Amino acid sequence: MATKSKANTAAPNTFEQLLDYGKNNGYKLDWLQQRETFGDELDAPSNGGGLLLQDVDSGPFAEVPEWTNNVTGRPRGALTRPSAARIGKYGIRTKADVWLKNGAQLYEEAVQRQWSSATDIPWNELEELPDEIEQAECQLATFLTEVEFVAGDVPGRWISETSPDYYEPRMFLISQIMDEARHADVFRKRALANGGGLLQQNSSAALAGASIDSARDFTEMSARLHISGEGLVLSIFRMGERMAYNNAEKAIYRLAASDESRHVAFGVMHLQYVSQTDPERTEEIHSYLDEIELGLVAGTGGQNPAVRGTPSNAAIMTLLGGGTDEASLREGEQIAGAVRQRQVKEYIQRIKVAGFGDRFTNGRAAAGLTEYISA
Repeated sequence: MATKSKANTAAPNTFEQLLDYGKNNGYKLDWLQQRETFGDELDAPSNGGGLLLQDVDSGPFAEVPEWTNNVTGRPRGALTRPSAARIGKYGIRTKADVWLKNGAQLYEEAVQRQWSSATDIPWNELEELPDEIEQAECQLATFLTEVEFVAGDVPGRWISETSPDYYEPRMFLISQIMDEARHADVFRKRALANGGGLLQQNSSAALAGASIDSARDFTEMSARLHISGEGLVLSIFRMGERMAYNNAEKAIYRLAASDESRHVAFGVMHLQYVSQTDPERTEEIHSYLDEIELGLVAGTGGQNPAVRGTPSNAAIMTLLGGGTDEASLREGEQIAGAVRQRQVKEYIQRIKVAGFGDRFTNGRAAAGLTEYISA
């Protein structure tokens, strides 16, 4: 009887042998090739805050290209696969169009500070309020529900436009959408939780959303949404203690302000990066700010609840003054004027930090803002 020869069963022990073994047995083992970083140990997590994105990104994984042709969904730093299909129509493939220096930090802050409108607001501390105060609360909550929907709707378009090589701003925008969804639901709950209800729609809020959503590129959108629109709302949230009549409302404004401040910081830091790395866009950015400031001075910003003559502004005056009688409204109007001044001053400070503060000294800024610069 013929003896059957034994195949060579020695285990492959080099990468080349592994490749040969895989090729001969129908396996593709190219992924076993060790990267130049394989075996590197990470530094201890920073500040005892757990393992952060900025802790793990090093070497080739931290190298952010100035321009990328990655349209395959390949994670930044991963090895390319020539046969990979194109899965995304990424319009944003230039770093300066979307980048900021602290995107990872803002994302990590966002995920660590998530809160629940169901369990983190002391709804049991809502109290029965005078009818005019409850109606004012409901009118303002209606407006804020509306604008927070816009603020969550707009960023979604730009997430799908951004190459995975710029994953940090993408992930932050995803966290922002979650924040805005929570804001929309918490203000809807406030409008309905105390026996009031959703009241009058603000006609200009939808128009403001359309204006922001029609932005031609990410930087224009961010200037209009993060720096202007969300900045104006942030000033209102920071006045929440003055407008709140119970601990539930105080908690809503405090938690929403914490989220909103991140969104504003994102816009400021992105605009700062553009000003530092792409000076050819300076005049373009100034033109966006020209339009924003005209709306700010004229009171046509649909995302601003403090705009005179609107239901939301009347609601703010009622809440700040404590009623709808003449004396209360007069007091509320005076305090609302201080809110308006704060909005403008905070806007000016954001633009200065972003690197475009020269517009306030060279006569470029809208005329109506100058009274706030030295005030």
